[in-house]
Amino acid sequence: MRIKTLAAACMLAALAGCASTGPATVPRAAVDGQARNIIFLLGDGMGINTLTAARIYAVGEDGELALDTLPESAFVKTFSNDAQVTDSAAAMSAYMTGVKPNNGVLSMSADTLAVAPAVEGTRSVSRCNNGRAVPTLLELAKARGMAAGVVTTTSVTDATPAATYAHACTRRLEQDIAAALVPGGAGYNKALGGAGLDLVFGGGAQQFTASAAGGKRADGRNLLGELQARGWRVASNTAQLQALAPTAQPAIGLFAQHHFAYEAARDPARQPLLSEMTAKAIDILANNPKGFFLMVEGGLIDHALHATLAKRALQETVGYDAAVKTALDKMNKIDPGLKNTLIVATADHDHTLLINGYSPRTGKTTPANAGVLGLVRSLPDGKVRLDKDGAPFTILGFGTGEHRIQGSRKGVTLTDDIAAGDGYHQEAVVRTRAGAETHGGTDVYLGAAGAGAELFRGTIDNTRVFDLIKTAAGL
Repeated sequence: MRIKTLAAACMLAALAGCASTGPATVPRAAVDGQARNIIFLLGDGMGINTLTAARIYAVGEDGELALDTLPESAFVKTFSNDAQVTDSAAAMSAYMTGVKPNNGVLSMSADTLAVAPAVEGTRSVSRCNNGRAVPTLLELAKARGMAAGVVTTTSVTDATPAATYAHACTRRLEQDIAAALVPGGAGYNKALGGAGLDLVFGGGAQQFTASAAGGKRADGRNLLGELQARGWRVASNTAQLQALAPTAQPAIGLFAQHHFAYEAARDPARQPLLSEMTAKAIDILANNPKGFFLMVEGGLIDHALHATLAKRALQETVGYDAAVKTALDKMNKIDPGLKNTLIVATADHDHTLLINGYSPRTGKTTPANAGVLGLVRSLPDGKVRLDKDGAPFTILGFGTGEHRIQGSRKGVTLTDDIAAGDGYHQEAVVRTRAGAETHGGTDVYLGAAGAGAELFRGTIDNTRVFDLIKTAAGL
């Protein structure tokens, strides 16, 4: 079977401005020493400072996260085709396709312009008529006969998961992105093969439901109904997820109308942990004798950082790390020594989180110890350190964000208890509107384990990650 890289890779006829992506390739089976299973885990927005702060928060300065145990590592450059600081669409597309697109573009050629719909969420608008679709790792895996799945704590139509299975000149076409998942339906991405993906777990139910039924779809389609008619199993809560048998029958679990709630605030009966979804996904996908490709996203790290809610961001990072541990543990049982499995864990971009000095070591955060969330103190006496205005300040802060003291900070009331509160917004250098803290342009960490992991070393471009995964798997 040959990979179809013409307009079949586009998700809609309306996107058929996509031209050929180049010579077709013939998929071949993995050989000994190559990765037959690929798990790509992404912490959205998980920059180096966030990762370091999360380690201190969870296990203290001397502690170790699962991410820290990955034997191979690299630093990844994240700039996009048109911007010094990337967005999630361009960054994940670079990982998945090896092409560095413009911000806002999903798995399309570098010359594709990000054209926003005239009215967001409607169908009677100007569509993408420039650029061309480029194959994703997930599509290449499906062409080989591998199973493939997507797991996220955001909407499954959000930029990061969408870049694995859909093509669009703007990430805002979420209704069309959802339609790309439905085999046989209008807008289906035929590059996923006749049967489509094997599983999809996350949020975003509103993009699969007609507006008349409480969803967002303007075309009246019930995509979940269409998937069920094609034999897909559907789950909408944690119990239903756990009840899914590890069979080849495809499954979709949508556990929120839009994005998940933050892990520490979620209803565990309605929304499973990222690690729980990861475990179930591996149970299902590992039954394919030709192997599988699984993408797992900890998407709410990014959301919390945009809101300058450092505590939530660190909690989400710890939840993402638990998914990394789950993947390592389960695959080592299935494939001892990961001889046929490649696990890659990284981030798509940085944020502006800062770790201010020179505070004494705090150890991990507990109900009685604010830890890295607390105030900066002096050495060696441990007294609260004051800024030039004579006010205390926190260990964690942001370069941009909504909480900026206007004028002098003199008289600011700030304690460890306040700073470690669930809803505390750390102060920022540059004030933005609420929720609009920006991404950062710093390189991000990548860790790898298993078959081909030794390929990841040094400082590499995000497009190079695509090439290395292809090489490791022989795709």
